[in-house]
Amino acid sequence: MSIIYIDGESLTIEDVVKVARENYKIELTEQAVERVNKARKVVDEFVDNEKVVYGITTGFGKFSDIAISKEETKDLQTNLIMSHACGVGNPLDDEIVRAIMLLRINNLSKGFSGIRLSALKVLMDMVNKGVHPIIPEKGSLGASGDLAPLSHMVLVMLGMGEANYKGERLSGKEAMEKAGIEPIELTSKEGLALINGTQVMTAVGALTVYDAIKVMKMADISAAMTLEALNGITDAFDSRIHAVRPHKGQGDCAKNILKITEESKMTTRQGEIRVQDAYSLRCTPQIHGGSRDAIEYVLNKINIEMNSVTDNPIIFVNEKDVISGGNFHGQPMALAFDFLGIAIAELANVSERRIERLVNPQLSGLPAFLTEKGGLNSGFMIAQYSAASLVSENKVLAHPASVDSIPSSANQEDHVSMGTIAARKAREILGNTINVLAIEILSASQAIDFHENKELGNGTKVAYDIIREEVATLHEDRVMYFDINKCADLIKTHKIVDALEDKIGKLN
Repeated sequence: MSIIYIDGESLTIEDVVKVARENYKIELTEQAVERVNKARKVVDEFVDNEKVVYGITTGFGKFSDIAISKEETKDLQTNLIMSHACGVGNPLDDEIVRAIMLLRINNLSKGFSGIRLSALKVLMDMVNKGVHPIIPEKGSLGASGDLAPLSHMVLVMLGMGEANYKGERLSGKEAMEKAGIEPIELTSKEGLALINGTQVMTAVGALTVYDAIKVMKMADISAAMTLEALNGITDAFDSRIHAVRPHKGQGDCAKNILKITEESKMTTRQGEIRVQDAYSLRCTPQIHGGSRDAIEYVLNKINIEMNSVTDNPIIFVNEKDVISGGNFHGQPMALAFDFLGIAIAELANVSERRIERLVNPQLSGLPAFLTEKGGLNSGFMIAQYSAASLVSENKVLAHPASVDSIPSSANQEDHVSMGTIAARKAREILGNTINVLAIEILSASQAIDFHENKELGNGTKVAYDIIREEVATLHEDRVMYFDINKCADLIKTHKIVDALEDKIGKLN
């Protein structure tokens, strides 16, 4: 059985994908168990001694100055979850929900939160047995963490709310019964520990970054196909150019393009047909490279956040101290996820410009809209429209969420991050970008078919052949959205990237 061991320190984005998409099981390490138990012991001492500690013996937010008796602590935690479960909108995908639960477990396993081991194991059982709470996608301000969506997760732990189990949407109570998991009754600190953190935004962002890294390679492949279809000039990818401006992403992209087009008879050198190409071809390393560097930055922030303590208050076991701070605030990730959305949007932006160069006869030297009988047939005319529409939508979505803030909780929480909105927007932008790249590889394949000499590069031939296995050359107009969807699926499943790397080696 495939198992990921949770220690609170070493979770990777690959681990998240394995649990979220491949249904890996999870277990706590012995060290994590020990840390959890020690932190819980400190919380019990605070309650027994009636020490005034935020969220343990007080109310929440603006109610933090109201003392809660020892007898009321259980009601306090349950009321917290029920009152905070105010999410709205469509449910998050099960894979995102699994990632959320995993990240919350990893956070709590660090031993700074004070949850009981038995409560933590209920959440682990839900992951391992496939009980996926229905978590509405909207309603989080990103500080104090992802309160509303995480509350929907915890409702199911209490036998409330709703959950998906084995393909059925059930009440939380029924889902837990069918999975053989006993719901829990929360006690002091536990409700707050379970919902006060950045795990929703981080889960959405982590899966988006993982996919964006694959799509980044696909963008290079797509650009290489267009380069060959337009007899593009390879001198712009010469390593000497990129060595004197040594941004890593730029250099990596240039190497990829040369590797993908190696042995092509369709590319040219400067002066053979023309002296230089338009920016959308010639500046591909600089444009794609900027996005590459941005995605790498966001990945680094995610790696930090996944293994951080993001709830409040934080229990320091050795000192038997508790501090109410602000680690739940999503600003570090909000800015990163806004950057992620912008970076991905630019991949679509330049891809659409390359599509225009393919379909415009004044720019390509190929038949207008890549059709043999223009007039009777429209060919790829509206495919470019669709790409332009997606790019324009991305420009709206790329407006940063993190520049906005609305005070909440009677101005106690007077600056919030909107980080979860930023992460969701980045994911939406990624979906649009995949469709734009699908239109580009479809257009580039059609353009290649107009060349008598189709001696493609080692990598582009792999991509072209896979596309042509799924989509035939367009000779007369047909319903094109089927073709676009097939190419989008090739990108989403990483079929082209994986096959190309098997043939020519790993891309950067």
